[in-house]
Amino acid sequence: MRTNNTIAAIATSLSPAGIGIIRISGEEATEIADRVFRGSRSLKEADTHTVNYGFVYDGDEAVDQVLVMIMKAPRSYTGEDTVEIQCHGGMLVLKRILSLVIDAGANPAEPGEFTKRAFLNGKMDLSQAEAVADIIDAENQNSLKVGMRQLKGKLSDEISEIRKILLNEIAFIEAALDDPEHYSLEGYGEELDRKVSAVYSRIDRLIRNADTGIIIKSGIDTVILGRPNSGKSSVLNLLAGTDRAIVTDIEGTTRDTLTENISLAGIRLNVTDTAGLRNSIDIVEKIGIEKAKKAARDADLILCVLDGAEELREEDKEVLDFIDGMNAVILINKQDLSSWKPCQDERIFRHPFIGFSAKTGQGRAELETIVKDMFFKGEINLNDEIYITSIRHLQALKAVLASLKLVHEGIENGQTEDLLSVDLQDAYESLGTITGETVGEDIINEIFSKFCMGK
Repeated sequence: MRTNNTIAAIATSLSPAGIGIIRISGEEATEIADRVFRGSRSLKEADTHTVNYGFVYDGDEAVDQVLVMIMKAPRSYTGEDTVEIQCHGGMLVLKRILSLVIDAGANPAEPGEFTKRAFLNGKMDLSQAEAVADIIDAENQNSLKVGMRQLKGKLSDEISEIRKILLNEIAFIEAALDDPEHYSLEGYGEELDRKVSAVYSRIDRLIRNADTGIIIKSGIDTVILGRPNSGKSSVLNLLAGTDRAIVTDIEGTTRDTLTENISLAGIRLNVTDTAGLRNSIDIVEKIGIEKAKKAARDADLILCVLDGAEELREEDKEVLDFIDGMNAVILINKQDLSSWKPCQDERIFRHPFIGFSAKTGQGRAELETIVKDMFFKGEINLNDEIYITSIRHLQALKAVLASLKLVHEGIENGQTEDLLSVDLQDAYESLGTITGETVGEDIINEIFSKFCMGK
């Protein structure tokens, strides 16, 4: 899978900015950059990890004033000779300089190819490479912290330690089978069972933390429900911190679902505002209502909004009946009004409920506490716990657990050590797919194809 060609791509966002970066990596990176750069000295003469001032030229035409950073192998992100051209961040100038670099001999990089080369060159393992994408995609502090811990190798270290334990047992069994005069297997099954149980507990802890980790990374799919004009769109605008949804006194203003990603106390909520639930003869509104119900059925969390300035209507009761059995928090809205009154209906007490005001933000802190308790059992421990944030990692860990169960059952049933070794090796191989030591080329290509261009 190793490649010798030199690649180039724009490493910053394709939008106007103060600075833009074109990244070049490969054996000819410095030579290619030198073909378009003019400064006080040739880039080939520059020391590693230096910044060089000059201009990018297209023939005799100066294209832009630039700074060029030289990072020679292996002391670079990719482990290869790497050059970064820092230019002005206009889209036209970025694309033109990239075009010049490609004309000078570089190949356009594939999505994620720089990080893929870092992995192939041993600068990071596969779980750390995946953490790079998580950091780029992070939308709140918690997901950023979890991504950084994984990039720094917290998960890799745990997996490596467990693999070392399994490998030692596999090696001992193989040695004992090959040289029984020097290695005895008498009573070994009991000792192996203790070690496998300890490993099992560590893997099981990682799996139990996966739900939290995946929620930290991907967020909680949240749907705002309620009858028309109960304040649903105002609640969305409050949580989003912007006028994302249209708010009027006219019932049925919201006719389609509207989704916004927000951060609630460091927790990502993928919040969908929906059409008000009621019986309607309007065809368009009926379609919106059905979409609202479907979104609610698929959601992790329902925020049910009631108008606290009015008595409960029949439509409110129908909404409360609809969410019965769902994971829901009831927001009794409009608490800022003098006409506000607590609702007295037994349906409300089936769920946590809050006196709320979409106008003043009253009740938001209480909502944050309830959501934390619902999904994280209180505060999220980002200092000591290792959180699995990838479905791929979770599947691998479950495969490990299944293999370890077979080892335990084999010991109980008196299986020979060579058969136990097969299951230990399966567990060892499954763990290796997380760090990339025992993973196929097709999986590697799939993982990096999801990365952004230039990374």
